[in-house]
Amino acid sequence: MDSRTKKINQLKELFKTQKLTALATQEPNHPYLSLMAYAWTDDLNHMIIATKRGTRKYSNIIETPGVAFLIDNRSNQKTNFQETLAVTGIGKAKETKGQEKESLTTLFLGNHPELAAFVNSPECALIKIRIDQYIIISQFEEAEELDMP
Repeated sequence: MDSRTKKINQLKELFKTQKLTALATQEPNHPYLSLMAYAWTDDLNHMIIATKRGTRKYSNIIETPGVAFLIDNRSNQKTNFQETLAVTGIGKAKETKGQEKESLTTLFLGNHPELAAFVNSPECALIKIRIDQYIIISQFEEAEELDMP
């Protein structure tokens, strides 16, 4: 198995076990973090999130679409420093519309069926983040980068 395939498999395994991400958007003078439910496309090129249009994160995405997010598997134990896997993703976000929104809503609700009423409400926007790069941190200090096509 080559290095890229190994990294992709490592990411897929992490994303299957974690339900939430910390999403960083940009406000005029500082970053803004939000805890978000998410889903992934099979090729790992896109993350899907849902938010109401009246939120700060939505306004931030519309104004400045560059975002970052963090997903990790920590459990707040002493062993976490060596065993935790943390992934930062960097990409561009945009609201989905029409047929694309319908198909990505199905994908998102496959991971989070409990959010159906929220996602299907008229105030909810489904956001697709095109991932440019993943930065994978393991064993506390081992860093690997994975550029996406």
